[in-house]
Amino acid sequence: MRISRNNTLKIHYILDQLIPPILRDSYLFMYFPLKVLFGEKTSEFMEFKQNAKKMSRDDYKQIYERVSDVMIERETDLNDECLHKILEDLKGEKILDVGCGRGYLAGKISSRYIVSGLDMIIPAEVKEKYPQVNFVEGFVEKMPFPDNHFDTVICTHTLEHVQDIQGALTELRRICKERLIIVVPKQRPYKYTFDLHLHFFPYEHSLVNVVGSNKGGNCLTLGGDLYYSEDSES
Repeated sequence: MRISRNNTLKIHYILDQLIPPILRDSYLFMYFPLKVLFGEKTSEFMEFKQNAKKMSRDDYKQIYERVSDVMIERETDLNDECLHKILEDLKGEKILDVGCGRGYLAGKISSRYIVSGLDMIIPAEVKEKYPQVNFVEGFVEKMPFPDNHFDTVICTHTLEHVQDIQGALTELRRICKERLIIVVPKQRPYKYTFDLHLHFFPYEHSLVNVVGSNKGGNCLTLGGDLYYSEDSES
């Protein structure tokens, strides 16, 4: 299924803002559109939020492997405004793209920087497409890198997926030497969604409250998503 990020934002706006919550959170109301999109994988999406916290990391990874054939396919989840801001805000030479997905951002910046990409699942074709990027499979909550290993750490459209968000933030800061950049979708919390999201950030302060208002970071809305950056204290 191919839907551009800009069109996805429009669909989310209609679903999250215009449909009454009593319908939006109704199993009966949401079952049909989810069934149309995901077919026999519908139950994976409708039961995901209820079961995700109890899953082992291997079970969690297997969910993503099982639904990969019905997920939205696009080069990147980043909107243009966030992408341009990231390119402006990079510091240092060594960059890590956490939750690198199909490698679009890592590949784009690899001509000017030493780039690594980490994700739970990295398809072979992504490694072949961007051979100059050091791709590593792993979980955000426990990354196989030394402290302060990267000058800039980027984490886009990933924190909304993790099982342990505070553990993920601790790891992101541990390996970051200079600047941490985070992008998440600006999305209201509902039980049944067209994605495997566990965490929701409908407002700028929703993200700031999670990452910590005492970190001195800056959060703004760009192109319908939330963009946050902070400089390391180390």
